[in-house]
Amino acid sequence: MLGPVILAASRSDRMRRLISAAPVTKQVVDRFIPGETVSDIVPIIEELTAKGLELTMDVVGEDITTPEQAAAARDAYLGLVERLGELELGEKVEMSVKLSMFGQALDGGHELALTNVRPVVEAAAAIGTTVTLDAEDHTTLDSMFAIHEELRKDFPQTGCVIQAYLFRTEADARRLAASGSRVRLVKGAYKEPAEVAYQQKHEIDKAYVRILRILMDGEGYPMVGSHDPRLITIAQELAHRAGRKLDEYEFQMLYGIRGEEHLRLAAEGHRMRVYTAYGTDWYGYFMRRLAEKPANLRFFMRSMVSKG
Repeated sequence: MLGPVILAASRSDRMRRLISAAPVTKQVVDRFIPGETVSDIVPIIEELTAKGLELTMDVVGEDITTPEQAAAARDAYLGLVERLGELELGEKVEMSVKLSMFGQALDGGHELALTNVRPVVEAAAAIGTTVTLDAEDHTTLDSMFAIHEELRKDFPQTGCVIQAYLFRTEADARRLAASGSRVRLVKGAYKEPAEVAYQQKHEIDKAYVRILRILMDGEGYPMVGSHDPRLITIAQELAHRAGRKLDEYEFQMLYGIRGEEHLRLAAEGHRMRVYTAYGTDWYGYFMRRLAEKPANLRFFMRSMVSKG
């Protein structure tokens, strides 16, 4: 299985230097991360929303080692909110944040991350949008869920992400489905030990369906994070059985993957949100995209060969 190997490489400084230096890398990275600044990304936002799509924006970056870097990440998101407000796109564009960017892994990181993310959530609410807390590796989740619960006291629309490959997630889904929160379900993209996570694709897929059924039958707002055609069909069927209208759940897919499917679902009346990342610290995000889907890795390797 190449996925775990690629995920290990995502934490290797040597591999980071090697891949970053490859001449073809920027061209391939641009498929998944179409800009480095807010100004770069504005035309993408306008293009996609004009096509009837919605977006969730992620400012990439994970190697936060100082409180100053965490504050800079906060400010980057505040700058994004300001620009979205100017464009009057609050109803179409939300944000996704990783609490590691806000200092979660530092000393006193839980409180630091909460302190840094709160003004972003407040600013988002002021322009009519919201924030979803991305899930990271399993050791960070208790902190993430606690921050999610705290933020929802004042901003109940704050969303969170759960990962199907973790054993704990069915219990998390039952708790969240009853709370009226916004929950994105993904398969999971971190290297997790067998003690806490399913390792085989068929096990992860079955867990995904079980958890999705919990979310669709619950009181929350499910966000179906998958590119898998079979899971998308199952999601539609589960939504129908649960009596959900088309605006009572949504699909989410990554920018650069299955763009025609984005448009097809939107044309059918589904809410279709494109997870769109930008920024300069792209390496970890890019490597997880390669690990998630063999086709992504094949695309990268073909480009390396053809351009090398």
